[in-house]
Amino acid sequence: MKKSPKSRPSKSRLLQSLVPALAALGFAAHQGLAASRSSRTTSSDMPVAQALPSKTPSSALPSLARPALSPAPAPVEEAVYPEPRVDALSLAHEHLNRVNHVARARTLRELGDLSGALTESRRALYDAPDDEEILGTITRLGQLTGQTAFAVLAYERLGRLNPEDASPLVQQARLLVSLGRYADAVRVGEEAVSREPEEPEAYQVLGRAHLAAGNLPDAILRFQQAVHLDPEHGYALNNLGLAWLRANENAKAAEVLARAAALLPNVAYVHNNLGVAYERLGRTEEAQAAYATATRLSPRYVKARVNSNRMGKVASLGVAAAGSQGSAAEGLLPEDPGQ
Repeated sequence: MKKSPKSRPSKSRLLQSLVPALAALGFAAHQGLAASRSSRTTSSDMPVAQALPSKTPSSALPSLARPALSPAPAPVEEAVYPEPRVDALSLAHEHLNRVNHVARARTLRELGDLSGALTESRRALYDAPDDEEILGTITRLGQLTGQTAFAVLAYERLGRLNPEDASPLVQQARLLVSLGRYADAVRVGEEAVSREPEEPEAYQVLGRAHLAAGNLPDAILRFQQAVHLDPEHGYALNNLGLAWLRANENAKAAEVLARAAALLPNVAYVHNNLGVAYERLGRTEEAQAAYATATRLSPRYVKARVNSNRMGKVASLGVAAAGSQGSAAEGLLPEDPGQ
């Protein structure tokens, strides 16, 4: 049996019934999408600067309008490196393996290579700056090789290591005189005297420094002090006599030079100086004898030979030589630098 057409729902009624459902579904979807967007931070969520007039200077903008700056980095302290050691005496070096420079220096010295031995000693000193044995070796090698400046520096360091000992300073002052550094020699000599006021060698070397510098009063004073402390110091007597000769105090010179010649009978220049004093005093025969002794002791001693020849001519002509100022005197720097 067929149903009547009125019993079927029409299409229009079906559509009308679906509209509320579709509307509900669309509303729910819209709510879900909004919720998902709100959970994410976008540029629209960032604080935005309030609109300002176009003529507002940039310095007046609020802080939120400026780009965020990274925090200032913590101050970094610069590495501090020690100053390089400035040392004109020791010789810097680097080795992968430790080297015994002292043994090397000893071997080279035995082989006759004094300059090489000095170089190795300076390297050894770089490893042990206060080693007194190494410093002593440098003082000797420096003088033997003619590199006296290294010996001067070594004596100076020995003087610092032994603040109560005048001996290193006495030796240093002697070398300074030989180098023509008279002002430095006077300074070092004064320090030696202050360390050991009863040491005649300190006064002797200080007198030599003053004499070399042409300061006769101080030279005479220091030599007199040396002789007072050691009346048989022949070299101090000789140099005192030379100072008196330069001051034209010939009688005083003859007296102390006669004593020096008796104490140093084999030192040629002492007899030559005595001859000069006798010649200036007109004591011709004694002058001739003194010059002859000096020439005999040192045949290549030019000044003594010149003086002797002149006195021989004077004697043959019978000319008086009293008061002669042409004679040559020597003794400022003894041949032995240790004196």
